[in-house]
Amino acid sequence: MSEQTATPVRLSPTELRTLFLFEELDDDQLAWLSENGYCRNWSGGESVYSEGDPPTCFYVLLTGTLSMHRRVENTEVETGRTNQRGVYGGATQSFVKGMADLPYWGSMRAVTDCEFWLIDAAKFGEKFREWFPMAVHLLEGMTQGYRSSQVLIGQRERLLSLGRLSAGLTHELNNPATAAVRATAALRENVSKIRRKLAHLATADVDPKALMALTELQEAAVERAAKAEKLSPVEVSEAEDELSDWLDDHGIDDAWDLAPPLVAAGVDTDWLEEVVRTVPAVALADALHWVTYALEIEQLMGEIEDSTGRISHLVAAAKQYSQMDRAAHQEIDVRDGLKSTLVMLSHKLKERGNITVVKDFDESLPMIPAHPAELNQVWTNLIDNAIYAMPEGGTLTLRTAREDGWVLVEICDTGVGIPPEMQQKIFEPFFTTKPVGHGTGLGLDISYRVITQRHGGDLRVKSRPGDTRFQVRLPLTEPPSFG
Repeated sequence: MSEQTATPVRLSPTELRTLFLFEELDDDQLAWLSENGYCRNWSGGESVYSEGDPPTCFYVLLTGTLSMHRRVENTEVETGRTNQRGVYGGATQSFVKGMADLPYWGSMRAVTDCEFWLIDAAKFGEKFREWFPMAVHLLEGMTQGYRSSQVLIGQRERLLSLGRLSAGLTHELNNPATAAVRATAALRENVSKIRRKLAHLATADVDPKALMALTELQEAAVERAAKAEKLSPVEVSEAEDELSDWLDDHGIDDAWDLAPPLVAAGVDTDWLEEVVRTVPAVALADALHWVTYALEIEQLMGEIEDSTGRISHLVAAAKQYSQMDRAAHQEIDVRDGLKSTLVMLSHKLKERGNITVVKDFDESLPMIPAHPAELNQVWTNLIDNAIYAMPEGGTLTLRTAREDGWVLVEICDTGVGIPPEMQQKIFEPFFTTKPVGHGTGLGLDISYRVITQRHGGDLRVKSRPGDTRFQVRLPLTEPPSFG
């Protein structure tokens, strides 16, 4: 776009001053721009310049609507669209030493018929450095500093986020692991006790048929325990008192120790009377202890199974979250990522203790092409922000739905909301609504780029007090490639 028409159309200094970019320049500066710049038209649908081309010109929109694009893995993603007079693009880095020769960072298209004022990038950059030497030094420093700090802070933020998730996952794993260790120790003790009681019964003068009947009663009690209804605390207390009284009446020591596991297994006095009819009175105590130990062993094995199952579930969720052993890009169900992220952040939800989680998932959603590990980072940022926005508690809602050619994911909270003036800046790098030390302002910026640039989707926010919704739209199919 550096070539000019045979009779270039130029803007007068007065016309240039109407553009916000040039309104504060003096007459000599405007005269130079008027002499060296010119106007050119593009029809709707035409490319103004393309990403990767040499940076020949600086462009200012006069009329029409333009769109900006970035190429991501052979897919061109629209990053912005505007009809604001005076917006600019092209070789915007032409005045920065070491960056003037870098190719265009993106592409620009004319959505409708457009007219631009443009100027040679090399001339404009040289004159800019001459007119504003201090500003150029400041901008060079800011540009280089921004690029360096974005890399460093981004790495630090990811490490901190990983540390927080690891700490939470470790805490979640510790509870069932500790329960399993405790139950295993108790199981070993009970297995030793049941062996000793069995030895006592074997040496006592007990009819083998009675011992077989007692074994059948034990098996029936174990089966009964698996089907026992859960009692209220009051009902449990009353049942334990009733069994303790029965055991005391029959001369059984430590009734207080035997009653709880018997009640937990659904045993009542009728079942105990059946034991009395089965074994001699001299062996009753050993028989009841033997049966009780067997019931406790079953309960302990159930605890171990539950604890190890929870550990397995947490590990599976962590694997799903991190996408270990999976392709970077694949067909996914977005609900899986949301569920695994909730598991990874469950420690934060428990810390608050007063947040209700609602999962409103459309079960008919199709699989979509995506980078699941990157999407999980987006879900982490959005859910973590929602939890932070409800310090006094509230409702966290995760919703999925199909919307035209998109999968819609909404992450909603009932916090105080985001003020309207901040909603326009919420996705800008380093902008944060959190107090100093609580946020870097990179979470939503990274999330926005992951959704728009990596997935060809859209991320926006709607907020009012009591109802804040971050809406993620992901295409149902692979975005078309431009080129």
